[in-house]
Amino acid sequence: MTIPKSNRRGFIAASGALSVASLLGSPAIAQGKKKLRFGVGPLMPTPDDTKKAYLPLFAHLAKELGNPDFDLVATTDWAGMAVAMGSGQLDVAWMGPWGYIIANNATGCQAVATVKYDDKPTYLGIIVARPDLQVTKFPDDTKGKSMSFADVGSTSGWLIPTYYAKEVWKIDPRTFWKYSEGATHPANEMAVSSGQVDMATDFDRQRNAMIAAGRIKEDSNKIIWTSDPLPNDAIALPANAPKEMGAQVQKILTSITADQARTLLPPRYTGFVPATHKSYDMIEKAGIAVGKIKPKA
Repeated sequence: MTIPKSNRRGFIAASGALSVASLLGSPAIAQGKKKLRFGVGPLMPTPDDTKKAYLPLFAHLAKELGNPDFDLVATTDWAGMAVAMGSGQLDVAWMGPWGYIIANNATGCQAVATVKYDDKPTYLGIIVARPDLQVTKFPDDTKGKSMSFADVGSTSGWLIPTYYAKEVWKIDPRTFWKYSEGATHPANEMAVSSGQVDMATDFDRQRNAMIAAGRIKEDSNKIIWTSDPLPNDAIALPANAPKEMGAQVQKILTSITADQARTLLPPRYTGFVPATHKSYDMIEKAGIAVGKIKPKA
């Protein structure tokens, strides 16, 4: 699968000073004690916010791996992680479910753990709307309204609503609504809350986190649609990572206790459960249904 050039630029811009050599190099974990390279997707309003929130976890992981020398980069879109994995820029990445499937399809990277939120390894995709928008039947009552989807690498923000539109609602979102795509989840919440758009996609734990942090008020928008449960974000390693490295990363992460999680992870994340590629089968199925990836032979 070819990743759009815009996604390539997104990752390179986010990673800052990564050199040409690093783009061509093999993963650091295969080279002894060289600096570890970790990546995380756009989970907070800005890359700096994301790095600050997830730095303690990756510092812990690096220390437990016996190599506290590491870099952490935050991408501006989920799909850019596939480029990073495929070109040897990352040794371990925190990836959204759909971002992981895109990366796996393109590079063969493998999930080893799924994060828990409120002690659950699943979450819900949602669509939020202006508080005054009258919606008795969705999506029928929203035809012609403005709708902001997240970037194409987002599970709840793009893949799942696109899948539901095609397979369940039987509509073309680009013509049914005044459609736009490419926003981050926090930007979607803020756009609806400020009245810039009528509706936008998001996921429940992202909205909860923004409310808890005071970034939006709970009554500044309302949830008008909820998906079936989806697997939480994946921790993945490149296809050429040694198997023992994957097992070690999995053991370190799944050994994190609830007490440790309070200091290592953002609020309400409570640890990890083991994962394999099969943990994300339903996301892969949706990706195939909307034509973004092809079934594996």
